[in-house]
Amino acid sequence: MTSMRADAVRNRDLVLATARRAMAEGDMSLQLNDLARRAGIGVGTVYRHFPTRRALLESLAEPAFTALLDDARVASLREDAWTGLRQILRTLLVQQLSDPAFTEVISTSPALDASPDTTSHREAFADLAQAVLERARQAGALRLDLTPDDLHHLVCGTAFALRLTPDPNACLDRYLQVLFDGIRTTA
Repeated sequence: MTSMRADAVRNRDLVLATARRAMAEGDMSLQLNDLARRAGIGVGTVYRHFPTRRALLESLAEPAFTALLDDARVASLREDAWTGLRQILRTLLVQQLSDPAFTEVISTSPALDASPDTTSHREAFADLAQAVLERARQAGALRLDLTPDDLHHLVCGTAFALRLTPDPNACLDRYLQVLFDGIRTTA
């Protein structure tokens, strides 16, 4: 793989920064023509780096995926499987709350992925999460009827519910505890 010229790197970073500002302002449309105008660069330059809105979203979500995978690796090494499962689900939820691009990418089908890197991140996370899930199940801590998809949907639903509150961070731990209480086996 060849490295990009310095000006190409600057332009790519400028588009990403402009897109992040647009999202922070509540504009999730991320129309590439508008981003080019806001960044003060040519439309062709934007499309050269990000041929589709989805490609841009995945690039914006990359840091969140990296953080999620790093934390999932740590969680998978926890001696106590329940602690590892709690960690992995909490990290997934926090990343969704803090990064709208990540939320959109992680909550859609892998069939929509524009980049093989995104699909690879999903698969790596799924493998780590499955290992933690199995350990928690074998330890008798996790309900047997829950699938990885169930847990993913429950976390996405919790993220949605938290975004409806005036202060998601203030409710985060309480909502997580309700989720954990619901998925844990009863004595």
